[in-house]
Amino acid sequence: MDKRGFTLIEIIIMIVMAGILLPAIIVPFVTAVRGSGKPEIVTRAMYLGQQRMEELMKYNYGNAALGVTGIGVFIPFSTGDPDYTGQYEIVYVNANLVTRLTSVGYKRIDVRVTDPEGTTYDIYSLVTDFP
Repeated sequence: MDKRGFTLIEIIIMIVMAGILLPAIIVPFVTAVRGSGKPEIVTRAMYLGQQRMEELMKYNYGNAALGVTGIGVFIPFSTGDPDYTGQYEIVYVNANLVTRLTSVGYKRIDVRVTDPEGTTYDIYSLVTDFP
């Protein structure tokens, strides 16, 4: 007899193997597709934080705009991104970046941006009073 085809046992084994292998292949693919929008969100948040940092860094150490503050809030509405929120803080620090109550010639600027998903991004910079 020269009959071609698959037996019932071969078909059942193939279905069981497909049931085991397909999730192992599909889960990483779905995870990658789900996270594919994240780089754009991260880039946008970092851009907004860097933009605020540049606004603050244009001032000299003694300028009132760089006065030591509590946590200030900025909302980047001017860029069309009301879903991103931001905070900044300016504090005195010493040469080891430890927070101080009085000036020793260094100020640290902390800018923090929160994206629509709730992830926070921090940017730090140091301003000195030395020539």
